[in-house]
Amino acid sequence: MSFAREIGRAIRSTLVLWVITALIYPLFTIAFGQIVFPFQANGSILTNDRGQPVGSALIGQPFTSDRYFNSRPSTTNYSTADPTKDEAGVLKTGVSGASNLAPSNPALLDRIQGKTDPDPTKSIEGDIPRLQKAGIKPTADLIYTSGSSLDPHITPEAAKAQISRIAATRKLDTNQLEILINQNTDGRWLGIFGEPGVNVLKLNLALDKLKPAS
Repeated sequence: MSFAREIGRAIRSTLVLWVITALIYPLFTIAFGQIVFPFQANGSILTNDRGQPVGSALIGQPFTSDRYFNSRPSTTNYSTADPTKDEAGVLKTGVSGASNLAPSNPALLDRIQGKTDPDPTKSIEGDIPRLQKAGIKPTADLIYTSGSSLDPHITPEAAKAQISRIAATRKLDTNQLEILINQNTDGRWLGIFGEPGVNVLKLNLALDKLKPAS
């Protein structure tokens, strides 16, 4: 077999593999995703009751109002900070990532427990005192950030710990909120993997639709 024929065969094989892997397979994957899993393929975007997109079910958002279930803390403020005006340094770890602070790190302890200083501008209200002041029993996920700092979920226990505050603010019955949490709790994947969690954005969208008990 001549050298030229070998070269021709190699070129044809390369072209065929390129068409399969660079054109056919990606196009098939896109079409399959759009037809079978359109919600997931387009970013798992959630909308409000007016049909307006409000965020992705995969990425957390900061909720701090007493009218809503609060999210877990985020070292990057869920990447909502302006990198050009990042005085608080929330984006030092990038748009996603953990703080990597050791349990004994003063910065972590100040954020969790708080810090008093003769100079009021240097005092810090810790997450635990803030939660206790709001009548919320602190849970681990309401105090510690996730590894990505973009976690959209909290535990059912963390959601239920906020029931009294939201019920008082919205004039709702506590049973309504407990039922709402149960309805919006995601179970373990395939029944065995992971832990149950509550998507905070989904829960708060459902909360806005809830009417006071008659």
